[in-house]
Amino acid sequence: MKKIVFLVVAVFLTLGFMFTVLAEELVWENIGGENSDLRAVSVDFNEPRIIYIGSSRGVFKSEDGGKNWRNILSVRGENRAVNYLLFDPQSKNFLYAATGNGLFFSSDQGKNWRRIFKGKNYFENECATLVVLPSAIYLGTKGGLFVSKDKGRSWSKETGKLGNSEVLAIAYNPKEPNYIYIACVDGVFRTRDAGESWERIFVSLATENNSGIEESDEDINEEIKTSNIRYISIDPNNANYLYLTTSRGIYKSQNKGDNWELLTDYGLLSRDIKFLLVSDNSEIYAVSESGIFVYENSHWQELSLGLIADKIRFLTQDKLGNLYAAGDKGLFKTSIAHFGNNNEKDIIVEYCKDEPRIQEVQQAAIKYAQVIDPERIENLRRQARLKAVLPDFSLDYDKTVTSYSNTNTTRFAVGPAEWGVSLKWSLSDLIWSEQQRLIDSQVRLMVQLRDDILDEVTKIYFERLRVKMELDNLSIEDRKKRFEKELKLQELTASLDAFTGGYFSQQIKVTP
Repeated sequence: MKKIVFLVVAVFLTLGFMFTVLAEELVWENIGGENSDLRAVSVDFNEPRIIYIGSSRGVFKSEDGGKNWRNILSVRGENRAVNYLLFDPQSKNFLYAATGNGLFFSSDQGKNWRRIFKGKNYFENECATLVVLPSAIYLGTKGGLFVSKDKGRSWSKETGKLGNSEVLAIAYNPKEPNYIYIACVDGVFRTRDAGESWERIFVSLATENNSGIEESDEDINEEIKTSNIRYISIDPNNANYLYLTTSRGIYKSQNKGDNWELLTDYGLLSRDIKFLLVSDNSEIYAVSESGIFVYENSHWQELSLGLIADKIRFLTQDKLGNLYAAGDKGLFKTSIAHFGNNNEKDIIVEYCKDEPRIQEVQQAAIKYAQVIDPERIENLRRQARLKAVLPDFSLDYDKTVTSYSNTNTTRFAVGPAEWGVSLKWSLSDLIWSEQQRLIDSQVRLMVQLRDDILDEVTKIYFERLRVKMELDNLSIEDRKKRFEKELKLQELTASLDAFTGGYFSQQIKVTP
């Protein structure tokens, strides 16, 4: 009995220690100031310090990472809540705000606004979500789905169940813009032809049999329908992967909604998932009444142990790997780099996407310095071995001179002439020769020079990367520090150009 009690205590202590460690590792910072009751958040992709939040009082903007906020849109009317914020993927200056009193549009990052949609009644007027495609805008409201094909100047309402159902979320992948997915209280609908026709691919009724397979519900009383659908999201890296959150858990489709399977709920404290984010590196984050969770290694891990908030409504992530949670208590931010297996690498890749990689810079430096050419070294060694096979050749010429003397004269006779040819092999040179020793000595010097160049280039390259990150984290108002960092960035760029003969800057210029 004592052993069992000891084992139970040990298990609880271990779990408590694990939770404490996780809570200490993941620190949530409240950067929303005095803003509360938030519904949406959007972070500028190019400048992560610029943040927009949508609340029950309007749209607020910060240009210093959440230190200061100012109101840029106040919605008039009975319902002033801002439910969704979206940057136009074709123009980062275009910002949309889906509100309880219509859809608002800004062409200058929130400086000026105009309403481009207003519904005919309360339900149509409450906009919940939207997507902006090059060919059309799809707007989801409580009163149905609306489509504009002229950039918001005119709108048409979809017919049938999709047109009259409350839209909860819209998902699409830019790689396949003809495929659009609408999650509403009557199910999930899909178009394969950019809205020309729609088909239902998931039934929303909370009945005994809801596996995502289409079934007829025409005879079911509309008053007793209960939707279990919450949100839909798509993997940005794989247009086939769909994720649907319901009151019963998270469903996944690997074939654009043709079939669905229920993901494990191991680690989730509740299966009723309100929101789901699939990040740019395909990590999955889920939000329930119990907190925020990340899906790793076929189980869920909670991220919100240190988060003081009762209700989280929206999640987003910036290019630096920071996670933002908007909820009733404000806007919270945390760095989740250590949770993703490849997140740190992805951040570096993101910073280097418009520049040559470190391996390319190293190769350019070695090529420019003309050290350690493997082919040249091998040719020298091959020639040294060939020299040992070929003999030393020498040609001799000799002639005999004889003399005859008497008392009166001395005679000389020349001849006959003799020619000689000699060949000499040094077979020991096949194994080792003085020439080989000289080549190896030269190689050692070149290797040392190469290592010195690579070491210096690597240090400069990553120092430049750190300066770029520091520059991104500086506020626009901090001009002195920004100037110093930009000057340092130019200095490091010039050093890399000196090592590569201008290759580094040339690659930046030609990168699209």
